[in-house]
Amino acid sequence: MQENPLHIVDDLVATLGKGEAQTIALLQAIQNHFGYLPAEAMRRLCEITTITPARLEAVSTFYSQFRHSPAGEHTIAVCHGTACHVKGAPGVMEAIRRHLNIPEGEDTDAKGKFTVEKIACLGCCTLAPAVKIDEITYGHLTPETVDEMIEDFLSQSKHKPAKPRHPVTDPDGEILLGLGSCCVSRGSGRVKEVVEDTLAQTEAQAVVKRVGCVGMCHQTPLMEIVERDGTRHHYANVDPADARRIVRKHFAPRGWLNKSKAIVRQALEAVLTDESWSGVERYRVTPRDPQIESFLSPQRHIATEDYGQLDPLSLEEYREREGFVAFEAVVRDSSSESVLAAVLASGLRGRGGAGFETGRKWRLVHDAPAKKKYVVCNGDEGDPGAFMDRMLLESFPYRVLEGLMIAARTVGANEGVLYIRAEYPLALERMKHAIAECERVGLLGEDVLGTGQPLSLRIMEGAGAFVCGEETALLASIEGRRGMPKLRPPYPATRGLWNKPTLVNNVETLSCVPWILRHGPEAFAEIGSTESRGTKVFALAGKIHRGGLIEVPMGITIREIVDHIGGGVPDGKALKAVQVGGPSGGCVPASLIDTPVDYHALQDVGAIMGSGGLVVLDEDDCMVDIARYFLEFTQDESCGKCTFCRVGTRRMLEILERLCAGEAKEGDLDLLEHLAIQVQRGSLCGLGKTAPNPILSTLRHFRDEYEAHLAGRCPAGVCRAMITYSISDECIGCTKCAQDCPVGAIDPKPLERNVIQIDKCIRCGACKTICPVGAVKVS
Repeated sequence: MQENPLHIVDDLVATLGKGEAQTIALLQAIQNHFGYLPAEAMRRLCEITTITPARLEAVSTFYSQFRHSPAGEHTIAVCHGTACHVKGAPGVMEAIRRHLNIPEGEDTDAKGKFTVEKIACLGCCTLAPAVKIDEITYGHLTPETVDEMIEDFLSQSKHKPAKPRHPVTDPDGEILLGLGSCCVSRGSGRVKEVVEDTLAQTEAQAVVKRVGCVGMCHQTPLMEIVERDGTRHHYANVDPADARRIVRKHFAPRGWLNKSKAIVRQALEAVLTDESWSGVERYRVTPRDPQIESFLSPQRHIATEDYGQLDPLSLEEYREREGFVAFEAVVRDSSSESVLAAVLASGLRGRGGAGFETGRKWRLVHDAPAKKKYVVCNGDEGDPGAFMDRMLLESFPYRVLEGLMIAARTVGANEGVLYIRAEYPLALERMKHAIAECERVGLLGEDVLGTGQPLSLRIMEGAGAFVCGEETALLASIEGRRGMPKLRPPYPATRGLWNKPTLVNNVETLSCVPWILRHGPEAFAEIGSTESRGTKVFALAGKIHRGGLIEVPMGITIREIVDHIGGGVPDGKALKAVQVGGPSGGCVPASLIDTPVDYHALQDVGAIMGSGGLVVLDEDDCMVDIARYFLEFTQDESCGKCTFCRVGTRRMLEILERLCAGEAKEGDLDLLEHLAIQVQRGSLCGLGKTAPNPILSTLRHFRDEYEAHLAGRCPAGVCRAMITYSISDECIGCTKCAQDCPVGAIDPKPLERNVIQIDKCIRCGACKTICPVGAVKVS
């Protein structure tokens, strides 16, 4: 180690502070610098702060973000969220480890170049399977494309930035590009570089504008051209190579030299590619296109109002569209009682978790007798298969802040915290920018809008613990402790952060508040169903034609979401189930697809609304494997505080692993159901109480699959221990299977039927995927 870690630690403590509340922030800063937590740095931290060695060990071993051994130069994070799991993430993980020759039990290659880690969810479900290498995310991977991904990453350092442009003073129009995490991962970042480079070369006068999530993740990269007269042109699935031609089609070069170059270039393209500029028409779409209309028409945009139009970083644009109008009215004119009455009358419920009435929650904090109160935004979206909060934080940072600021003013708090996952770097970056801008103009600070009253907000990065989505665990984490839930009561509303009354609301809940106050509670209450008012944002992913981020009225049926908005299951496969609510939710079978999206209706079929993950499963998915997947996640994320959750989830997981391995015995299904009910009843917090939901719902609706596993069969052909790959007489001897087999289990025999050596086969499915005639069979 060339640098002195003691000096580094001293500098970090001087910047961040030395109290116990700074424990997590200090550990994050040390790991960001060194790539891990060096022992000498930990000792020094204890010497110069009030943090004890016991507390440091407890915290650094609790959160998955921290590591105590050196890591590689680059980190490859393989997403194992629900959508990624059902689309092949385990196989991608294996392929990466094989490509890098990483031995079993280790996570870093021999050269120290790459460290491979499993991550619960990257929040890029429409890109499944997704992998993130440092700050670059790759999507739609297969085991066969792993080497291409790594080569592409290594080539990024050779990438030249676009030529700088002169400021545009008299624009002929705008080019709108969605630049959220998913958009960038699907190529929007590279499209932007090409667009900027083209405008610099031609000196065309157009403004390139970043916008937030457009929702239609299946259509990205998306470009919207707005001409000087207001005419709009939309282009979908734009290839970066063709973005240049789209720009040239709408914005003429400036200057005779640039115009001459453009004429020559157009002539060359016509000769060399047999295409004129009209070739870009294949990317053109309109809102009236049947697929786009089906995706958008059933939606109502409240939390996602002005989607695809706002620059997420522009405070001016947000204010031009009535941003902070509600907050200013609350500060200058409204009483707390009128705001409380409006929120309660709207019927708004918490959009993450059990759906408690937001107005009642605000009332409890408001009425709590204390001089000091806090508000907290829960942005710890840890559900695998969910990315709603990430999108809202990235695309509408000022709206989230406005909701939190209204809440603070209403309940009597002058300090707040936004707890956001460290795995969401773009969301963190944009929220920090938004807070700084609000401070600059006096919306936040010591003198809010000239009233003499203070309001300060800060961000805390989560360190990787799903249980911190539970509000008491989240508050413990903010205080710098292990994120372990507390027995309630007392509730945070009366004794929360630092034992003071604390309001904790989800990102989406806060995003709805400004709209409710601007349009009136009645306007919100008339949307949705009797028991579930307003709208709900869902992450629609999995085996679906049109995945993306949607906001729909409560009461819409699952069928309308899957078939109308999502376009149904692709490849002619049959819908099997829809997993709703993440690890805390359940699987709704195809036979109950007309179930409305309603808090009570979902509970009746064994699911919950949860944060809003909605993953579509088809006939190729094994429901026993899905239950095992979710229980493996919750068992790993259990804080271990209570016996029912710590031990009960382990015993249930062991039974599911036996079922998937073909080693289950008579009575296991009854025992599994019994344990699930006991864990549900006896666990301390929501994680343990809801962990059995995927088991109970799949046992209820797919018991025949469990019985088949009990008999040693996996009907879906997913559980590797119970399947065998073979090659039929349909084989044409092309040897593609042999060439793609990662372990050499097939000897290439040109023009003959090839044979799989069962003892070498690892059942990765590469041969089945590559076979052009469907000769590879699974039995």
